[in-house]
Amino acid sequence: MSPWIRWVDEEQATGTVGDVYQAWLTANPQRTEVPEILKCFSLNPALLRSVVEFSYGLQFSEGHLTRRLKEMIATLVSALNQCPY
Repeated sequence: MSPWIRWVDEEQATGTVGDVYQAWLTANPQRTEVPEILKCFSLNPALLRSVVEFSYGLQFSEGHLTRRLKEMIATLVSALNQCPY
């Protein structure tokens, strides 16, 4: 299925987009592809970088909620929204 939103795939990623993709893949060695939700921002490299930095700070930092609990909430919300990723 083709995406409705144009984006840059990993094979074509260069410059800032390539750097952000590589950093994301390095930080997530269990994953082989950058999630499509991040690819949606790839036509605006500065925004892509900002989204990744913001989401990691929000989602993966320890705070009042543990990372595990945040991941469980995100999984539940994705399931409720019938999100494929």
